[in-house]
Amino acid sequence: MSTEPAVRVELYDTTLRDGAQQADLSYTVEDRLRILHRLDAIGFPYIEGGWPGANPRDTEFFELASKENLRNAQLTAFGMTRRSGERAEDAQALRDLLDAGTEVVCLVGKAWDLHVTEALRTDLDEGVAMVRDSVAFLRAQGRRVFFDAEHFFDGYRSDPGFAMRVVAAAEEAGAERLVLCDTNGGMLPFDIAEIVRSVGAQASVPLGIHVHNDAGCAVANSLVAVDAGVLQVQGTVNGYGERTGNADIVPITADLILKMGVTDALPEGSVAHLTELAHFVAEIANLSPEARQPYAGRYAFTHKAGLHTSGVARLSRAYEHVAPEVVGNRRGIVASDYSGGASIRMKAEEFGLVLGDAAIPAAVDQLKAREAEGYTFDIAEASLELLLRRADGWAQAYFEVESYRVHVEERTGDEPLAEATVKVVTEGTRHIESAEGQGPVGALDNALRKALTNDYPQLDDMGLEDFRVRVLDRSVGTGAVVRVLIDMSNGEREWTTVGVSENIIEASWEALVDGYTYGLLHPREHVAD
Repeated sequence: MSTEPAVRVELYDTTLRDGAQQADLSYTVEDRLRILHRLDAIGFPYIEGGWPGANPRDTEFFELASKENLRNAQLTAFGMTRRSGERAEDAQALRDLLDAGTEVVCLVGKAWDLHVTEALRTDLDEGVAMVRDSVAFLRAQGRRVFFDAEHFFDGYRSDPGFAMRVVAAAEEAGAERLVLCDTNGGMLPFDIAEIVRSVGAQASVPLGIHVHNDAGCAVANSLVAVDAGVLQVQGTVNGYGERTGNADIVPITADLILKMGVTDALPEGSVAHLTELAHFVAEIANLSPEARQPYAGRYAFTHKAGLHTSGVARLSRAYEHVAPEVVGNRRGIVASDYSGGASIRMKAEEFGLVLGDAAIPAAVDQLKAREAEGYTFDIAEASLELLLRRADGWAQAYFEVESYRVHVEERTGDEPLAEATVKVVTEGTRHIESAEGQGPVGALDNALRKALTNDYPQLDDMGLEDFRVRVLDRSVGTGAVVRVLIDMSNGEREWTTVGVSENIIEASWEALVDGYTYGLLHPREHVAD
């Protein structure tokens, strides 16, 4: 008996390109590289990096990303066809795609007659030729080509003959995938299913689906397209994208694997990292994770007091469509005696901790109180481990902070200079150290490192990797509470800590102290070269 899944699907992530179109989102080049590697580690087979030539940031990303080693993914570049009246070999847009150096390119072309005649201001024959010539040119240069038929579903409704001529031209010129796009996001599932089946009966190469969420149906439309026969599903992590967003590839992936039996959509075990991925990308984007996001949201498996609370405690599957740990999430119980206890035990086991009976309710109370103040431990698991240890009576013995201060000096014609002084006690010795830095946090980091490094040379292995600030309540202006997340690494492991305060320096200091405490608690096992 065959163990192959009944349906095969390839996932194509466009978080770095289409997701970046969201109005309140802006990735740095470093942000993109970090997301690229996280998507690759989870096992997405195709990752669209951006539109080379569209802006300096996208171009720089491809210059750097082309040198990165990816284990699972093919990095793809996105771009447009030649212009009306232009020769393909003269098209700068196509040259930019070649310069990106990716084996796979995704080419977008108009499939709606309205766009060809009104937006491009050319005739339909030229619209078809633009697609055919561009695909053929890229194929002749040795590139694999996926073709995004922009506004395909609206175009099919308007003039199905022209829409089919466009995808047929792409296929004849050598496109490997014909990706049908609901660019305006207004289609309903039965529209998608009917049209996909019709196109599939006429096409000889695999189809793909790329939908937006303007009618609230993007995930459903992606899944019915798979049921109707598409191979490739395009989407973005957390559904990021312009207007109301793109299809959210997180629930799509979970539904494919857990509900539709497409077990090879990602490598074995990868689905357990979907929650982690959703929160990781949200933090990189400096956006709050969607608490009610299916599968990955903080409240996706949270139950309120009453019948559900006691029912879940006895038989969780009676109230949950999948077990939360399957997608890397955790169960939450609010306003009851069970509140968070199971999650605390699960996380303690994950950290290798054995907590006393009294520590569990104490940790739950502290966790609730901290989260009410604005802390988040979904990403900052290093701070969570320290919280659990402290709830069980642990106190770190590495160093004691007496005081700290930061001074920022404005200098005419130069960048402001930050200077920090810290007073700490280590091994019974009092240290007073000062240091300058690029900003207050950098100065604090340098001063604390100077104060600790004589007694703890392992700090030489540690470094601050990233620093992120979020204002939690913008309505109160400069009195708003801020949350600071700090990423650190010792070359073997990475960890994240959190601090919260109305004072950004105080929040940063809290996260920084936790960061070094965790690093001393978990030193690297091998000495750095």
